[in-house]
Amino acid sequence: MKNFLIYGSYGYTGQLIVEQAVKEGLKPLLAGRDEKQLRAQAEKFNLEYRAFSIKDNAALDAALMEVDAVLHCAGPFVLTFRQMAEACIRTKRHYVDISGEIEGFEALAEMDEEAKRAGIMLLPGGGFDVVPSDCLIAYTAEKLLNATHLELYIKSIGSGVSRGTARSGIENMHRQGRIRRDGKIVSVPNGWDSKTIDFGRGPSRLVSMGWGDVSTAYHSTGIPNVTVYMGFPAAMVKIMRLTRFVGPLLYTRTVKNLIKWAIGKFLAPGPSRQKNESGFALMIAEVTSGGQTVRAKLKMPEAYYLTALTSIEIMKRILASDCKIGFQTPSKAYGRDFILQFSGVIREDL
Repeated sequence: MKNFLIYGSYGYTGQLIVEQAVKEGLKPLLAGRDEKQLRAQAEKFNLEYRAFSIKDNAALDAALMEVDAVLHCAGPFVLTFRQMAEACIRTKRHYVDISGEIEGFEALAEMDEEAKRAGIMLLPGGGFDVVPSDCLIAYTAEKLLNATHLELYIKSIGSGVSRGTARSGIENMHRQGRIRRDGKIVSVPNGWDSKTIDFGRGPSRLVSMGWGDVSTAYHSTGIPNVTVYMGFPAAMVKIMRLTRFVGPLLYTRTVKNLIKWAIGKFLAPGPSRQKNESGFALMIAEVTSGGQTVRAKLKMPEAYYLTALTSIEIMKRILASDCKIGFQTPSKAYGRDFILQFSGVIREDL
């Protein structure tokens, strides 16, 4: 019987994913470094587990040989994606992650030919980053062929940030903001640009950020100019802009490790279950070509809950042999309407 492995299953998002998998009748193999946490989780759900470091190639390969695919949930992904992806190529197992990190997307895109030779799919961004946005972007791009510019606007309502997301942000903060210009990803200062956008709930102030779609939108649509804007609390925006001046003092390994330790010590694991159930997110994609503009909006469930839904659906499709080999984005693998199957998702033209 086909099965898949969840690496990093006991992290905040990993736990939501495991719960969703079991709810849908799946029995994934759990994996990660911490045997104590794995054992407790496996006993709770009556699942098997394997405890090993992702740096242990022999143990990693042995675990992958027991399954057909891996759902990689252990971030910061910039530190872990390559070991897992290379192991998947060695063992000819499909790779999916829930990352939103541009560096990983671009590196995996460069591994396209290796993946094709191995007969596997490499699909990063199988969660809130970047399934809903990629599907929405593909939808708008199909309505305006040869679009030259894309702007994506994102706002979360009643959610929060997990420790894993915060740690990934710290690990990548020295890269500052990113946009795509003329087909190339370029760096810009944190909070480089801002816009006021109305999602239908009154004006919201958004700032530019290096969201995963700066990478994936280009691979999905070929649009050469991409900027992503997101709503943040005013205090966080001030911190982002402050890093323009004091950033180099924060980018050392020692300081990053200290901040990540503080995150683990003082930040809650992630949004509460109440927020998972009641929170939601809004996105607007705007594509332009000359004087023409096409805009569409997407409303969807809370980000971490949605990640559990989308990533498990992708794994179910892979186990049913519904996948495309090589590097893929969500919309390339499963189409622009993939996101619409989930309860609470509404798409509308603007």
